[in-house]
Amino acid sequence: MDSPIFLVGCQRSGTTMLRLVLDSHSRISCGPETRFLPDLRRIVDEKRDWPRLARFGFDRADWLRRIAGFFGGVHADYAAKRGKVRWADKTPLYALSIDFVTEVFPDAQIVHVIRDARDVVVSHRKRFGYWSAVKCVVKWPRYIRTARAFGAQLPPGQYHELRYEEAVAQPDKTLRSLFEFLGEEWEEGVLEYADRTHDVADKYTVEADKRRAAAGTDAAIYASRVGSYRRELDPFLRLLVLVFSGPMLKELGYR
Repeated sequence: MDSPIFLVGCQRSGTTMLRLVLDSHSRISCGPETRFLPDLRRIVDEKRDWPRLARFGFDRADWLRRIAGFFGGVHADYAAKRGKVRWADKTPLYALSIDFVTEVFPDAQIVHVIRDARDVVVSHRKRFGYWSAVKCVVKWPRYIRTARAFGAQLPPGQYHELRYEEAVAQPDKTLRSLFEFLGEEWEEGVLEYADRTHDVADKYTVEADKRRAAAGTDAAIYASRVGSYRRELDPFLRLLVLVFSGPMLKELGYR
């Protein structure tokens, strides 16, 4: 199976770790975030550019094929340059656009990474600042709800949910299940993604090194950040999480 893979989820949910896991597979290339695919949606949007562009005489399906050719072509060429035959795109933002993603790429497989909102809020605060953490209590359930609703409409074999907590606690079991979903042979090397070469900004390497040092480990996958909210979430943010993210936390089984 060589269908495209889209890795989505609320920011700070472990999507970067999963991107590097995928990119460590001998057949899969998962490069830098693209982020711009939803911008191309306006081309076929009845309320945006479509009424004007339709005058060219090409139907909507033709425009979708052109978008797929451009977007997929960039990924395919990048993958081929790296000796890979299948491409993946890790852009958390696409959790809000799975309907358009699968319209452009009908055979796409969606991997939705979910992490406890309380730890996601902590991570937002540490990485982006306090105001980002405040906004995250609303953003997190919106991402989860939207992605799951789109995912529920897809045929079997196209949508896969992966819990961050399970991935770091039982990486072998959880990631084997992921690659089984993707139809790819298991490779032990994906667990040691830090030893591979990836096209990532220096800030990610520095940040990852700092996190491992703080955790007192040199392992690529570790579980020390699970439950960090118990130590690092202040009373005000706890209250906001309870009010705005609480129902979704409960729905997902987080206690």
